[in-house]
Amino acid sequence: MGVESVEALARLAEERVDHRFKGLPPDADGLTVAELAAQRRNLFTGGFTTPVLALSAERLEHNLALMETYSARHGLAFAPHGKTSMAPELFRRQIERGAWGITLAVPHQARVAREFGIERIFLANEVVDPVALRWIADELAADPGFRFVCYVDSVRGVELMDAALRGSARPARPVDVVVELGAGEGARTGVRTEAECAAVADAVAGVDTLRLVGVAGYEGEVPGADPERVGAWLRRLTALAVDFDKAGRFAGLDEVIVSAGGSAWFDAVAEVFAELPELSVPVMKLLRSGAYVSHDAGHYRRITPFNRIPEEGALEPAFRLWAQVVSRPSPEQAFVNAGKRDAAHDLDLPSAEVVRDAGTGAVRDATGITVTGLSDQHAWLRTEAGAEVEVGDWVGLGLSHPCTSFDKWKLIPVVEADGTVTDYVRTFF
Repeated sequence: MGVESVEALARLAEERVDHRFKGLPPDADGLTVAELAAQRRNLFTGGFTTPVLALSAERLEHNLALMETYSARHGLAFAPHGKTSMAPELFRRQIERGAWGITLAVPHQARVAREFGIERIFLANEVVDPVALRWIADELAADPGFRFVCYVDSVRGVELMDAALRGSARPARPVDVVVELGAGEGARTGVRTEAECAAVADAVAGVDTLRLVGVAGYEGEVPGADPERVGAWLRRLTALAVDFDKAGRFAGLDEVIVSAGGSAWFDAVAEVFAELPELSVPVMKLLRSGAYVSHDAGHYRRITPFNRIPEEGALEPAFRLWAQVVSRPSPEQAFVNAGKRDAAHDLDLPSAEVVRDAGTGAVRDATGITVTGLSDQHAWLRTEAGAEVEVGDWVGLGLSHPCTSFDKWKLIPVVEADGTVTDYVRTFF
């Protein structure tokens, strides 16, 4: 990342702390983020208010390092999906950990990434909005070092892209596109048949505003996904790259992109991409997994490929949402002050992991405590006989689904194991 990106990140550190940021100490109002971080306050005794989301410093670093080494071991380039965190500081750390670039999903996310100096963006979606396309063309014209790639999956989409790019100042260079192969009938976006893929590729070849640079897709949308079905679809994707190459569709390129890889099947991606035969030009095998950066305590902990390949390592849940017991109306029930506004709940309810005693500060396992529901600002806890929890105690909740955890918090404390807050992660959703 260049000087401009370093300066943009420095401006984040100069942002003033105030009422916009949930959970931060009221007496920190007016301090810059850098000044507050330099104080190294303790999450539990330093004036933070509940609910407050914390990101483990050690687990974050572990996850970043693990995916860097995994990608390198399997000969994969890595463009982690930035829509997970929308956090430029984490983008920087991912790039420093060897990422080729950042994957994004919509033009607004690309604008955020460009504001913070990301030089390579893989937009894993179609773009037909003329305003967005003109902005992309302007970015390409203004920065010769900027690389942008996006999906196409229809002749109509190619026509709309070409019309938008021709309707503005002509781009200094064509917009790079990859044909998206759909994951099957009833799946999400993407071309359904190989014959249609060829038609889309022909349409791209017929305009000079676009350049075909590869093929891509998302195996997580394979209907009834299992190792056999996912592997079969990935082999369709690599076969499509081979067929395009034999047809001369990649002539003149320095490099072809073949890309897939969410957070559930990257082991299958690594296996099938390793089988890809040599093409007439070098191939960049691009993995795009994003949820790894924080991992989670629910959905992704269950489905991570590392469960199938434990010898390659293990990701660690880095998020913990701390809430306070505000009501204990019966021996079987308690309520904490974090709800749907604070906790991801689109895949699983949060899970009670630990309790921090309000009097002693001692932390113990949340044995016998289960989250049974969420209101807007309360979590409903069922407490079994013998469960030790009282009004005033802090309960540490594990969360499921990183994407909807990040997007509920604008400034997230990064916390060491002893509770020391060392940094803050700013998100842009």
